Amino acid sequence: MNSADLRQRAERWQREDPDATTVAELGKLLKDGPEAELADRFCSALEFGTAGLRGVLGAGPNRMNRAVVRRTTLGFANYLKLHVPHVAKRGVVVARDGRHLSLDFAQDAAQVLAAAGIPALYFPGVVPTPVCSFAVKQLEAAGGVMVTASHNPPEYNGYKVYWTNSAQIIPPHDVGIAAAIAQVGPANTVPLMDWSEATREGLIRELDAKTEEVYLESILALRLNPVKSSDLNVVYTAMHGVGGRWVRTAMARAGFQRFSVVVEQQEPDGAFPTVRFPNPEEPGAMDLSRALAEKVGAELVIANDPDADRLALLSRDAAGTLKALSGNEVGVLLGHYLLTQSKVRVTKPLVMTTIVSSVQLKAIAEKRGVLFDETLTGFKWIANRALERLEEEEADFIFGYEEALGYTVGTVVRDKDGVGAALVAADMAAWCKRRGTTLFGYLEEIQREFGLFVSEQKSLTFPGSEGAATIAFIMAAFRQSPPESLGGKAVCAVRDYQDLAHSKLPPSNVLAYELEGGARVTLRPSGTEPKIKYYFELKETLGAGEPMAAAQARAQRSLKTLIADFSRLAQARGQPA
Repeated sequence: MNSADLRQRAERWQREDPDATTVAELGKLLKDGPEAELADRFCSALEFGTAGLRGVLGAGPNRMNRAVVRRTTLGFANYLKLHVPHVAKRGVVVARDGRHLSLDFAQDAAQVLAAAGIPALYFPGVVPTPVCSFAVKQLEAAGGVMVTASHNPPEYNGYKVYWTNSAQIIPPHDVGIAAAIAQVGPANTVPLMDWSEATREGLIRELDAKTEEVYLESILALRLNPVKSSDLNVVYTAMHGVGGRWVRTAMARAGFQRFSVVVEQQEPDGAFPTVRFPNPEEPGAMDLSRALAEKVGAELVIANDPDADRLALLSRDAAGTLKALSGNEVGVLLGHYLLTQSKVRVTKPLVMTTIVSSVQLKAIAEKRGVLFDETLTGFKWIANRALERLEEEEADFIFGYEEALGYTVGTVVRDKDGVGAALVAADMAAWCKRRGTTLFGYLEEIQREFGLFVSEQKSLTFPGSEGAATIAFIMAAFRQSPPESLGGKAVCAVRDYQDLAHSKLPPSNVLAYELEGGARVTLRPSGTEPKIKYYFELKETLGAGEPMAAAQARAQRSLKTLIADFSRLAQARGQPA
């Protein structure tokens, strides 16, 4: 696109933008801004997919703004009218987190739905993402809209869509909604219904505390070893997000009396003043909670991300040192705990994870004769596949997780739920304490029985259109020339998930190399961030009576060798690793 075409496109957008703030922003950019910035905003657009929309705030089609939200909502409304019976009676849940412009986006969405004749079932305050999914199910709504950018930096926001089954959308609905959005005219022509009028006519209905109460009662019922009072010493951080009030209430009702919060991070704040990346996995994000835990002598640290759909845990090891549990370790702990300690017996228990998560849950399921399934990355796949297996074979979904700190217990929420999982994790930690051990002690019991699985993830960030091209080049290079060995282990199989011949799953831009001895290396571009991610895992068998520390040291040496060898290979192909 040449300069004249670029300016023409930007000026047309400016004329059609209904938001005075982004109109002024674009005017300044047209006058003084670099052409490269203009090109980044107008040479492409945010793509509506299975994760909905997510992007940097600002003017233009490749940014998150009110114009994009209004057009997206009308497209979603039009699609629902065509495909969901009684949508005008059932309505659509609209919820938001505490990020910049989340309130504006949520109100715009509600008013567009109302103007389209679809009742907006609107949460007046901020709520965790899993509560939006829960409300769609509880209220039997036609769908849901959650305004959130999850754990992205503060300059981001997003728009997540739930289908009538209360799970995130998957094909063909993502493609269908995207096509419906493309048919919507300019943003300033999208009808909005006046808020007061819509409220009077029942087209905007504010949800009361009843939905919150039913959700809390439902997750409290997930505990396997409830007690009236627990002396487990717990520290919690909401990471400046929306989970604080919900987790605090749930923990109090569950009897956790020694419960401290990181005050500096407890209330929602879209600026995230104490963390640059509000993701518990990022370096430094847990510093304040670690410090508080040492001060009060906490045995467990619980962290949510800003929309409270993810969960991170720190626990004490045998030496009393506070250490982080990886997403895979938490998933294995919760999965084993739920399968072995539940007093309720079901005929066909099912546990699930993703193709980039540890295979240890599969090993546990197979040994216990439990159904297991593996999906593409993302909870949308886990939730929808669980519903399919329920319909096909009456399988009872017990637990699902992905290594990126996402977990859900049972069927209360058909998405990852950092609030419900936090409660069950605390229940599990209290149970461990009563047995005279910690989460790390419990993990060792599992590893001695099923093998020591160690894993690590590496991420590379490539922002902008040039970054997307770089990521595509990396994937193409590995497809064209797959390695014969990695880390001294032969490559036994190559799985290209873009090729349906290799998988029963939908096509996806993922490559996996299976190595001798049960090791695996997986490459995957992120669906929500400008990153390419590399996942490494290997299995080590413990000798009879071997100290766990010795086995862990041996496994880590092998893992580092594997990572280093892969890094050298990537660099030799002209890319950093």
